[in-house]
Amino acid sequence: MQNPPQYGVLTEATELLAEAAEQQGGALWNLAVRQRQLDANLIRLPAGAEVAAHTEPDLDVLLVVFEGEGRLTTVEGEQALTRGAVAWLAHGTERALVAGSGGLAYFTVHRRRPGMSIGRPSGGRVEEEGGEAACLLQQVCPECGRPATERTARFCARCGTELPAD
Repeated sequence: MQNPPQYGVLTEATELLAEAAEQQGGALWNLAVRQRQLDANLIRLPAGAEVAAHTEPDLDVLLVVFEGEGRLTTVEGEQALTRGAVAWLAHGTERALVAGSGGLAYFTVHRRRPGMSIGRPSGGRVEEEGGEAACLLQQVCPECGRPATERTARFCARCGTELPAD
């Protein structure tokens, strides 16, 4: 198997969508280059699927519709998403997506989140407490591995996959 390129043309979205099963949803592709400043994903929502209302507290997201149609709901109201539509989803604002009857395929692009690290916070005094940390596995997307930003989230904000039940 050939290694993917590190820059330049990374994939062919039209081919990815054509090769995927018609009802396959979730992330069909993501930017997997190690040294990068951006995250990008090609997401497909099957007909009628939705990404439930959620708020991304830290990152602005650029969404570009590649194929199909649907609706975007924000505090500004409901807007149609059609092929070629470009939407800016500002951090701190609630948003939801619903795919139309033909499904919806779109790219998302945003600044890369810093990786999680193990260790003590820098500066300040750390209080020691006993016991084990709560398991938050039910808040991690089984498809793309992104942790939910809200405890009550039912769907992944990145790829739309339903999160495991509590």
